[in-house]
Amino acid sequence: MADFDMVLKHWGPVEADYSSHGNLVLTRLFHEHPETQKLFPKFAGLGKGDLASNAAVSAHGATVLKKLGELLKAKGNHAAILKPLANSHATKHKIPINNFRLITEVIAKIMEEKAGLDAAGQQALRNVMAIVIADIDSTYKELGYTG
Repeated sequence: MADFDMVLKHWGPVEADYSSHGNLVLTRLFHEHPETQKLFPKFAGLGKGDLASNAAVSAHGATVLKKLGELLKAKGNHAAILKPLANSHATKHKIPINNFRLITEVIAKIMEEKAGLDAAGQQALRNVMAIVIADIDSTYKELGYTG
């Protein structure tokens, strides 16, 4: 619970502007890990310079952060939120599990820069996400997806 609370203490600035923060997260993810951009068909053809101004990137980034906010607020009681997400990411989107680790690191950096999440808070986010990712991975295995 302490990890969830520590991250939630810094969630306000993110929640206040999901679109801008979401755009920063996805733009940075695609810059730092170019292979991830191919996993998003509607962004695959965008040039690196076009990401920051793309409304669809902002909208999808906002969706990602809103879902993360739901997971954080559930404080570990997230099965009902996570199961459909894991299912779609395994069966429809085919997102390898490691990509959740990559985006976690990007979110930690963005939250440090934009919401004042210190080193302990970043570790708390990693701890929370380790639980979430393990649960996603369990669903992946149930579905026979090994991505």
